[in-house]
Amino acid sequence: MEFDSLSEFKKDFEKLLKKYPSLKEDLNLLKQFLNKHPRGFPSRVFPISDLGIKTEIFKVKKFRCRSLKGSGSNSGIRIIYAFFTEEQKIEFIEIYFKGKQSNHSKDRILKYYE
Repeated sequence: MEFDSLSEFKKDFEKLLKKYPSLKEDLNLLKQFLNKHPRGFPSRVFPISDLGIKTEIFKVKKFRCRSLKGSGSNSGIRIIYAFFTEEQKIEFIEIYFKGKQSNHSKDRILKYYE
């Protein structure tokens, strides 16, 4: 599986990394999981289906961030990614802390994947 990310994701990630130093390792663990389960499974990873586009977009709701002690997989960090079946590629779109942002950016998704 190939992994890539949008420049906006990289900026979001760097901002969160300052506050949550384990984030880089935590993202690597997520990549290992997605390598085996690119479409995830309910209760952890959900498809975002109300976009009206062909590209498969998913939201990781149960992201384990060790820097958020005591919260386990309910860390509040959300990750949005696109999965391209034929290329066997995952592209990270957005990462955010739910306490600062209530939902994913539909505009960002549609900007790149219409």
